[in-house]
Amino acid sequence: MAAEEGAMSPTRMLAEGHLRVATGGGAPADGGIAVRHLPHHHYAKKDGVGGKTEQGNLEDEVSLPSQELNKVVNGNSKVPATLDEYKKLVVPVVEEYFSTGDVELAASELRGLGSDQFQHYFVKKLISMAMDRHDKEKEMASVLLSALYADLLSSHMMSEGFMMVLESTEDLTVDIPDAVDVLAVFVARAVVDEILPPVFLIRARALLPEFSKGIEVLQVAEKSYLSAPHHAELVERKWGGSTHFTVEEVKKRIQDILREYIESGDIDEAFRCIRELSLPFFHHEVVKRALTFGMEMSSQPLILKLLKEATAGCLISSNQMSKGFSRVAESIDDLSLDIPSAKTLFDKLVSTAISEGWLDASFSKSATPEEDMRNASGEKIKHFKIESGHIIQEYFLSDDVPELIRSLEELSAPEYNPIFLKKLITLALDRKNREKEMASVLLSSLSLELFTTDDIMKGFIMLLQSAEDTALDIVDAPSELALFLARAVIDEVLIPLNLDEISSRLRPNSSGRQTVQMARALLSARHSGERILRCWGGGTGWAVEDAKDKISKLLEEYNTGGDLGEACRCIRDLGMPFFNHEVVKKALVMAMEKQNDASILALLQECFGEGLITINQMTKGFARVKEGLDDLILDIPNAQEKFGAYVELATGRGWLLPTFTAAA
Repeated sequence: MAAEEGAMSPTRMLAEGHLRVATGGGAPADGGIAVRHLPHHHYAKKDGVGGKTEQGNLEDEVSLPSQELNKVVNGNSKVPATLDEYKKLVVPVVEEYFSTGDVELAASELRGLGSDQFQHYFVKKLISMAMDRHDKEKEMASVLLSALYADLLSSHMMSEGFMMVLESTEDLTVDIPDAVDVLAVFVARAVVDEILPPVFLIRARALLPEFSKGIEVLQVAEKSYLSAPHHAELVERKWGGSTHFTVEEVKKRIQDILREYIESGDIDEAFRCIRELSLPFFHHEVVKRALTFGMEMSSQPLILKLLKEATAGCLISSNQMSKGFSRVAESIDDLSLDIPSAKTLFDKLVSTAISEGWLDASFSKSATPEEDMRNASGEKIKHFKIESGHIIQEYFLSDDVPELIRSLEELSAPEYNPIFLKKLITLALDRKNREKEMASVLLSSLSLELFTTDDIMKGFIMLLQSAEDTALDIVDAPSELALFLARAVIDEVLIPLNLDEISSRLRPNSSGRQTVQMARALLSARHSGERILRCWGGGTGWAVEDAKDKISKLLEEYNTGGDLGEACRCIRDLGMPFFNHEVVKKALVMAMEKQNDASILALLQECFGEGLITINQMTKGFARVKEGLDDLILDIPNAQEKFGAYVELATGRGWLLPTFTAAA
């Protein structure tokens, strides 16, 4: 195939972005690929599959060639130098994966091959081999692609691999009569799992011959699957789902396996049943349930034996083991209500596991921010959580930020601000995009008026430490949390360095750390600011720099004889009430520069009188000008005197908080 020989085939053109297709709907200029909304099928990535740093996920980064890196790490000189060699080596990897279902092993073997430049062929080979097998293998192939996405398979390679399969659809139909429909499901599933962007269908259609089977595949994918009601569920269930069970059914099966083991002591039968579940990414639930049973039923020796031998036999990975222990640690307070000695028993289990070498020693070193609050009154925290829930629910109905801030201030419990943040985002996770957007907007306002950076970091740490449990109820919780984190950085609620500090407070190889890594990857993408602002539809869609530019323009227009009402309308249309301090700052600086105090101050008075700019935002704007006075004086010699007069006027009219005038 020409694509494999390096010619500029449709595959290469699609993957390398040489062709641009009008997509409509405001698609980004760089080819229409929107923010990747990481799907819930990426189970293996939580366990560290891929082994790359977050920087390693960026397609444009120049790094040590994979062949050389492989030789350095593994001392392996059998790295395929040509595509033909790679083809021969990749088939056994796929065959073994279909036999074992071991995502981590497949990832490790693929990484061992090196030859990143050929990985599009792996995508093609995996899909084409699965197409001629049962639904189980088709589902396994989709799960593996989703698990390897970003860690080992870049967006570039994924798109190129799918394009190669589409180009060979005619050949596939010779041996697989229903190839068109099967491949259509693979494409639809990749879009649902968000390892292919929806715009892939448009771009691929433009590159394939008009009456080819590949075009037919795209039409079936779009009309029969992606346009159907509840299409995501339809596509994910097409091949029976990765487990064939609901989460609750799996939990019950695990519970039954462990009860039978405790009664019979037959460890081989227990291992056989755990293997038959074919859920290596869910083994942390086995660990959690086993530890809980060990404490409830006084069967610690049996449980320790089961877990130790499961680790030694590579049935349960070290990552899954740590994750299971972490989940028990996070719920130990609740367990103590039913098992008074739970904490003591759990500490003994941890100590034994670490001393015997089957639990990472770093497990005992991580502390949770909630421990800082354990000395506080339990009743007070309980009351705060209940009241916070009511306040947040009311906010989701009213969209009234000032009212929420007043209600929160009335609780008089700033020490529980992290708990409020956790509650806010947890409630938003289980709602529609509107509420997620509202939560991000509110977080921006709170960061300016009530919350410290430390409050916000602690709140996110608490969220990320319970990410695994949250994901059991909200399947895409890790990806949504990554978006909340990235959005916080874009909105300047956090700075990028805060992500490093948050990550350092999380357990090694935990889902929380993987979520922080996802957030970093989102922030490193091209045009990340605009994409992340629009990830939930966005109240505005403006990046911060765009918003600043619009504020400058509307103030310039007003200053040159514009209408007061029109200026207020433009500020309101920005839809960024949490950013109105920028309006105040730019207006004050303009008043100093243009010597047009009366007009600008009249605008601020009108905005304040209408409630368009709150006292908190007004105070924040004045504070920012005060902080930059030394620089302003270089250009405006009388800036200090002017600013003093503005403060005096604002104080008299009640624009500023008493704390500002006291500090001044």
